[in-house]
Amino acid sequence: MNKTIIDKLAFIHIKDHQVLVTLSKGKDTWYIPGGKRELDETDVQALTREVKEELNVDLIPGSLTHFGTYQAPAHGKAEGTEVQMTCYMGNFTGSLQASSEIDKIDFFWFSQKDKTSLVDHQIFNALKEKGLIE
Repeated sequence: MNKTIIDKLAFIHIKDHQVLVTLSKGKDTWYIPGGKRELDETDVQALTREVKEELNVDLIPGSLTHFGTYQAPAHGKAEGTEVQMTCYMGNFTGSLQASSEIDKIDFFWFSQKDKTSLVDHQIFNALKEKGLIE
């Protein structure tokens, strides 16, 4: 069976030992914010665009550092479809607010990871292991 990989980027933002998550309109699963790259975008270009679209803030490109890359079965996709999530941490300017495609934003404790996708479970585990979330 051929495996399909969905290439995505994620922005990890921690506040008070909780991680920022978003709930897209019409969805029942929360995700760490980010999205898919377009054509020839670099990681930083794609992530900056996606975060602006979802959260109405501007990432500061020079502040972004690679946190890790994770892969798991893609939520709601055909069997054999996996998502590869390349994660970055960094700073931004502006105030977080849900955009037109996002219904809600929240900060989750580690104990709330079951409300997120499988690849996000791996990210939550890594954040917990590093003592960044509780």
